[in-house]
Amino acid sequence: MPVPAERSQAPWADLTKRVISALVLAPIALVCVWAGGTIFVALVAIVGIGLAIEWISLCRRSRSPTMRVAGIGYVLLAGAALVWLRRDPATGRADVLFLLLVVWACDIGAYLVGRQVGGPRLAPRISPGKTWSGAVGGLLAAVAVGVLAVQFITNGAGWPAVLVAGVLGIVAQGGDLLESFVKRQLEVKDSSHLIPGHGGLLDRLDGVLAAAPVAALLALTLGRGVVLWQ
Repeated sequence: MPVPAERSQAPWADLTKRVISALVLAPIALVCVWAGGTIFVALVAIVGIGLAIEWISLCRRSRSPTMRVAGIGYVLLAGAALVWLRRDPATGRADVLFLLLVVWACDIGAYLVGRQVGGPRLAPRISPGKTWSGAVGGLLAAVAVGVLAVQFITNGAGWPAVLVAGVLGIVAQGGDLLESFVKRQLEVKDSSHLIPGHGGLLDRLDGVLAAAPVAALLALTLGRGVVLWQ
């Protein structure tokens, strides 16, 4: 994500690790989404357990039981949203693929533009490394990839895809800021060191955790069998 404090010294120092990690993990996620059923549920369960373990470990720095419960609930809500979305036999695969591609694009766009352009900080008291240029770059990337994804998934297009991708991109960045706020309160840099170049599962999936319930709520509003960008 956008511009760490050491940007001027080595802005692309972790790029190789990030690319390698993405090339390993993204295909696994996409195959499980495509397969659906038990395979997808198992992936969500395994990742959910990992997220919960990371969260509990982080909460050892806090004496607040409310924070621990809220974090676990947050993970469970996102996991349930993803499983519910994917279970729709007509649109589940398309909706989850759209969601993941938009969030990933937002993350990548924010990282690349933020580090290349820099500029004013987005929320210096929460995450000093994030910039407005990165936020805008991430949002534009989310919209662009969302529109392209719709073309390939359903051969459709139009303003609804732009709007939905934009909303999911904004929510994903909000999830990123929320995790940054929590880590700042707990005085930690990363949720763990599980994923080279990314930190932990919480660092990698903060956008998905925030966007998945929003996507599920939209799907519920539209009705089963209707794609998110309808």
